[in-house]
Amino acid sequence: MGGSTGIEPSLLHATVLGLAAVAAFTDTRRGEIPNWLTLPALALAPIAHGWTDGFGGVLYSLIGMLVCALVPLLLFYRGGMAGGDVKLFAAIGAVGGIYVGLEVQFLSLVIASIYALGQLTWNGKLVRSLQNSLFLGLNPVLPRRWRRTLSPELMHRIRLGAAILCGAAITIAGHHRGLWV
Repeated sequence: MGGSTGIEPSLLHATVLGLAAVAAFTDTRRGEIPNWLTLPALALAPIAHGWTDGFGGVLYSLIGMLVCALVPLLLFYRGGMAGGDVKLFAAIGAVGGIYVGLEVQFLSLVIASIYALGQLTWNGKLVRSLQNSLFLGLNPVLPRRWRRTLSPELMHRIRLGAAILCGAAITIAGHHRGLWV
């Protein structure tokens, strides 16, 4: 699992999967990942890790929380991710630790990217959206005459809950490979 913890890894992994499953359900149904799911995990994970491992366990959880929240938080401030997704990634990092948290995050974003590319292709908007994305990044550094106006209809948000569940399931399955072989 990466890092030393006195809590049984299977329990931590089940908790991560449970958080991701409930988040996927609420995100798919209502378009939100609720605070009642993420905030208790953010508060209780450092306490649980600290209970079993002392100050080192608290640090393990807090570092996992902070590192796993960093990039999503930057995306949130740029308008590229919702707050519930940020808190869920932080909670997963707090519960599972930095390595599980980053692995879930990476796989989730890859899965969401594949889904978004497929959806854009299906709707015939892939090339225009890629151009839009290019100029979204380049406009701030280009001279005014070369800048392009971005098409707001090509700015599309996707719900990440299901992708986070898939990323968590793949991560946890990889950590328990012995069960499948």
